[in-house]
Amino acid sequence: MTFHPQPQAGAPKPWAFPAPERGTLGNGLTLLTSHRPGQQVVAVEVLLAAPLDAEPEGLDGVATIMARALSEGTDEHTAEEFAAELERCGATLDAHADHPGVRVSLEVPASRLDRALALLAQALRSPAFADDEVERLVANRLDEIEHELANPARRAAMELSKELFPAELRCSRPRLGTEETVRRIDAAAVRAFYTAHVRPATSTAVVVGDLTGIDLPALLDDTLGRWTGAAAQPRPRPVITANDAARVVIVDRPGAVQTQILIGRTGPDRHALVWPAQVIGTYCLGGTLTSRLDRVLREEKGYTYGVRAFAQVLLASADGTGAALLAINGSVATEVTGPALADAWQVVRTLAEGGLTDEERDVAVQNLVGVAPLRYETAAAVAGTLLDQVEQQLPDDFQAHLYQRLAATGTVEATAAVVSAFPLDRLVVVLVGDASAIAEPVRELGIGPVRVTS
Repeated sequence: MTFHPQPQAGAPKPWAFPAPERGTLGNGLTLLTSHRPGQQVVAVEVLLAAPLDAEPEGLDGVATIMARALSEGTDEHTAEEFAAELERCGATLDAHADHPGVRVSLEVPASRLDRALALLAQALRSPAFADDEVERLVANRLDEIEHELANPARRAAMELSKELFPAELRCSRPRLGTEETVRRIDAAAVRAFYTAHVRPATSTAVVVGDLTGIDLPALLDDTLGRWTGAAAQPRPRPVITANDAARVVIVDRPGAVQTQILIGRTGPDRHALVWPAQVIGTYCLGGTLTSRLDRVLREEKGYTYGVRAFAQVLLASADGTGAALLAINGSVATEVTGPALADAWQVVRTLAEGGLTDEERDVAVQNLVGVAPLRYETAAAVAGTLLDQVEQQLPDDFQAHLYQRLAATGTVEATAAVVSAFPLDRLVVVLVGDASAIAEPVRELGIGPVRVTS
């Protein structure tokens, strides 16, 4: 029997996160493009400077309804016609609202980019905001709220935001609005929010994909370039303040067989020099199945299916007034809520006393840096990260340099960063579970005053 010789692996190719080309259309729209040969599905991301803190008082959620209504018909097409045109292009169009603004995302085969961009331009410059479509979207959102309130993880997130941030800050309230505020939203409110905040001069578009044979400047001028609007300055970003005094809030769910745990505080955003070390340290603490929290709470004690530690940017600002949420979350059986919290505290305490190991640091760097080329195989992943940088007021080369900084971060730096991120005397704990069963064991831990709410 003759065997073919085993193929040999080639030398690894150097990789770096792609640098975009910058430009501006005649209407003031900022443009970032990245030619990615072979990526035949082109991704287009648009950031509209319509942040949640711009929502009128009592109308929390209007940005979300407006975002969803952008694809529900234009001056040229009804909602059904618009959806059919997108389908003919093989395109998907989504939009959502977050604290920095509204993001609109388009994916389409490169061969149909011209038709899809024309539809996107229609949605941005002449959305219909028909009364019946807005009413339907409001009804759908009200249905979602009912399910969110019944979801322990979502309920815990709402309570943590309420606890951490002062009431006057928009980030203290549900991002998509409450039942009370959403019920007040109508088509007139959506149109008013659109008119006040959506214009090309304060917006940014990112286009990523294989642009071979496409006259992109001419195509953009003929589509997004026809979008007009008055010049304006972006709205100043609010200064994020928080109260992370140690305390425990129990959201009572009588009879619950599990307790949802969310432990959090605020910390620096991605502008901070400590961010790379914090990323590595947090990954070692609870970023994967082999992290310290999982090794103790899941593998050794069998309390949970998984516990995760993470840092999530809330609102980043170049002037340093932004913030990220630093958190640990998971769920455990009701009867082991107290022991699980005690063990979590002990994990952090042991880490602070003995530090991370070089092996833990090396595994974290390998997993975070080594998988980057795979993570950015698609145009959508690249476009999303480029717009993240714009959204967070970061330079265009931030992501590329971040991987270099992660690889250069030492074990001591990572240890110091994660210990600083999760000080045991400055953590707010939210528990969604049966208060009658968990309140007393949690009080005995002495990790902070305990309050029960519903």
